Amino acid sequence: FLFFFIKELTSNLQPSSSKEVSIMFMQLVSRRLLQPSGIGLTTRSVRQLGDLTSQTALVLKAKNELELMHNYEILEPFTPNDLRIDIYSVGICRSDLTYYAEGKIGPFILNKPMIVGHEAAGVITEVGSAAFDRGFRVGQRVCMEPGVPDLTSLDTLTGHYNRDKNVRFWATPPAKYATQINKNPAWDAGHGCLRDSVVHPAAFTFPLPDDISLDHGALVEPLAVGMHAATEAKIKPGDRAAVIGGGPIGMMCVMSALAGGCSSVVLLDPSSKKFEIAESLGNGIVGLNVSEKSDEEIVDNVIEMTGGFGPDVVFECAGSDGPAALSTKYAANGARIIIVGCHGNPIPVDVGDLQTKELRIQGLFRYANVYPSAINLLATKRIDVGPLITKHWDFEDSVEAFDYALNPPPESIKNIIHIKKE
Repeated sequence: FLFFFIKELTSNLQPSSSKEVSIMFMQLVSRRLLQPSGIGLTTRSVRQLGDLTSQTALVLKAKNELELMHNYEILEPFTPNDLRIDIYSVGICRSDLTYYAEGKIGPFILNKPMIVGHEAAGVITEVGSAAFDRGFRVGQRVCMEPGVPDLTSLDTLTGHYNRDKNVRFWATPPAKYATQINKNPAWDAGHGCLRDSVVHPAAFTFPLPDDISLDHGALVEPLAVGMHAATEAKIKPGDRAAVIGGGPIGMMCVMSALAGGCSSVVLLDPSSKKFEIAESLGNGIVGLNVSEKSDEEIVDNVIEMTGGFGPDVVFECAGSDGPAALSTKYAANGARIIIVGCHGNPIPVDVGDLQTKELRIQGLFRYANVYPSAINLLATKRIDVGPLITKHWDFEDSVEAFDYALNPPPESIKNIIHIKKE
């Protein structure tokens, strides 16, 4: 083993200190000895030379052109603060599908091939020296927050790093205003995580308890959206909520609202099949099928289902302008309306409702500072994302999985792609 260690050490860049030698030695021990359930570095298929890796990756080459590519070269600097993580589970998000079908989302425009995927969990295979000091070790199961901001920006320093203009976010081409990253060859493509492995900062990587599967760990990312929405809504114990849209983010908002203290949630969706899943997520959840109802009927139904007052909190998760505008009609006096869904057009809002009912409308962009809380809720079983996973896919079938998710059946909520399996 000592011969192997010396050989491997001399084949890489020379360590700058005895501490780095110790870290490398421990990592090599992990490679050889710590491989529970088949997990370990010896299973990796990544060819690595310095900061350049050659991997299998799901690449969006252009609008409507998605391909699983082998030996795809990726430039990723590895610093003492970083981890290399083998990817195991990745959820398909609506934003991935929008880039696939339309090639853009607002100012984020695909202009070169990009690896898709940003909801991920995996296993650490390499630890930088500073990350080692933070307690990270080879073999740890982790999930990753996909957005990495400029740590010196005002937004980051005030705790709102999700608003930072130079945040680099997996599977998101940088906007023109993101001057720090759109000229950096390591980040300008906006590569995501549907590939063999990633390099990621330890500061945005979170260990998973043993009883949280990697599939569920991947869904901490969309759950974080719901958690951030519930936090920004300033829920009070006993509040009533309404959620517009029964997709993955809508379901996450349903669970987050209950975990945050709401006594009941009305889910508005045109498919009754979504309600069977929603009502299994907790007590106090009831569905309202809006497919064949007039606006007046929807308003009357929501008010009736919330005790005659209307919901105290509304989460708009459908990205649909009409239902978003209608929410001011049934919201309770003093209600908070949180716009979670992405809208391509201006929303016509009745300002009279805002004034006379003293409503507050707030936009929401991703999340900040909620990953630890989301993991805690999963660990204590206060939230169970398991019922939302409706289909599993092998990595080799990734393109088929995306095509399926573009036009899914009504009962479909979340698709998981397995790069590797636990």
